[in-house]
Amino acid sequence: MSERRPTLRLIDFFDKGAARDPDRAFLVDDRGACTYGETQRFSHRLVNAFRREGIDPGSKVAVYSGNATRAFECVIGVIRSGCIWVPVSIRNTVTETVYVLNNTETRVLFYSAAFLTQVQEILAACPAIRHCICTDAEDGPHPSVNAFIEGTAEISDEVPAQPEDIVTLFSSGGTTGNPKGVMMPHRAWEAMIAGSQRLIWHDNPIHLVAAPMTHAAGGSALMMTPMGATNIMLQGFDPVRVMGAIQGHRVTHLFLPPTAVYRLLSHPLVREYDYSSLRYFNCASAPMAPDKLKQAIDIFGPVMMTGLGSTEMGVNITFFSPAEIAQAVREGNDKRLESCGRVTLFSRLEIMDDEGRLLPPGETGEIVARSNQIMKGYFRNDEETARAMAGGWYHTADVGYKDADGYVYLIDRKRDIIISGGFNIFPSEIEKVIVTHPAVQECAVIGIPDADWGESVRAVIELKAGQQLTVEEIATFCRKYLSSYKLPKTYEFIVELPRSAAGKVLRRTVREPWWQGRTRRI
Repeated sequence: MSERRPTLRLIDFFDKGAARDPDRAFLVDDRGACTYGETQRFSHRLVNAFRREGIDPGSKVAVYSGNATRAFECVIGVIRSGCIWVPVSIRNTVTETVYVLNNTETRVLFYSAAFLTQVQEILAACPAIRHCICTDAEDGPHPSVNAFIEGTAEISDEVPAQPEDIVTLFSSGGTTGNPKGVMMPHRAWEAMIAGSQRLIWHDNPIHLVAAPMTHAAGGSALMMTPMGATNIMLQGFDPVRVMGAIQGHRVTHLFLPPTAVYRLLSHPLVREYDYSSLRYFNCASAPMAPDKLKQAIDIFGPVMMTGLGSTEMGVNITFFSPAEIAQAVREGNDKRLESCGRVTLFSRLEIMDDEGRLLPPGETGEIVARSNQIMKGYFRNDEETARAMAGGWYHTADVGYKDADGYVYLIDRKRDIIISGGFNIFPSEIEKVIVTHPAVQECAVIGIPDADWGESVRAVIELKAGQQLTVEEIATFCRKYLSSYKLPKTYEFIVELPRSAAGKVLRRTVREPWWQGRTRRI
């Protein structure tokens, strides 16, 4: 029998926040607020309801809701119970959600009443789900969470855990096929929380959850619980609501992907609000154009930060602090602004060539990492797990390099490289140029079939509201900044680019129609 190790569980970190001040607000939304103490008692009651219904530790439990206090309280209860939280994005199609729930063998589904129609379709296609509970309505075809916990005690038996016991089962981005279930154990969460305490500590933080709680914003909320963070939950991203919330709630911490940051920067009222409370504005998830980063600092102050992370690696394998970014701006070091920072204390990052050799500074290859915060593996997918973990490293499939000072530069996704006339072309290099045009909101650069060159470069552009731009104008602009072989051969303007639930532009979705029916994809 293997030895059981004394282990800190993810819920223990929430309880540390509750012990700091049980009366401090934990979650706030348009319908009200709940304190750390109230959420703690609710979570114990949910554990007892689970035991009454035979829902054992290790069961997969999904929460299907927008950002809402009661839904996130259910997440805390799931974690306390020893069950595994399966986040489900409300931006998914029903087909995508069904795949995630079946792939993860989900047994319990919490849902918001706003999605009852979708839930009825989901239940018909997910026979493994045995319990369906509504988070925010007292009537309907399924019990409300209040009815589900009725009569239960406000204290429950502690559920022991081991470092490798799975606590969350997020889905990978799924931009290259069906999403994979990413198994994150207590060990990984402990490492991420340790890192966040060092990197973004602040007394009594106010955290704005404007991005979906089913992605990085929800993970950040969990990691900040031992600080006693108050989480302001917004239903969806709206620039005016975000700006108003920062001012009204005196927000200190915020995560938004670059696409959302760009929408803030282009809003006509962006300079009308008070952002003096901000300390850490995280714009990670994709590289941000240096000119946009400088504009953000001009508006929001020296608070912008970023880093390298992923669903599989967790957050901040590298970290580019607000002080470092502000220094690079003061010194006019635009090249440094393209970095995602330096490797953090609890991680190791290297650059590897295709033969598995580690490369020196300045040479380009695949970014690989080692850290206790990296996933245990993919759920029910040993082949992909072995590929990702080959040679004792986590292989990111990101291409990049380190400079002589240890700063890491992300060039592109390995599989998104365009090969045109024998040249390797990285779409992100071209995208960084195009988004600096004042009329451009966002763009996706793809390779499309070309009989002579193999692939040719095409730029698909989303303009800012009310702006106009011609092909000739953007082509002239690009010629000023790009080598001839990197210049797009064709341009296309569309109303809105497709985006993932996390707000990332889906370059693969833009590319797919050009390659359908072809045996060769490059």
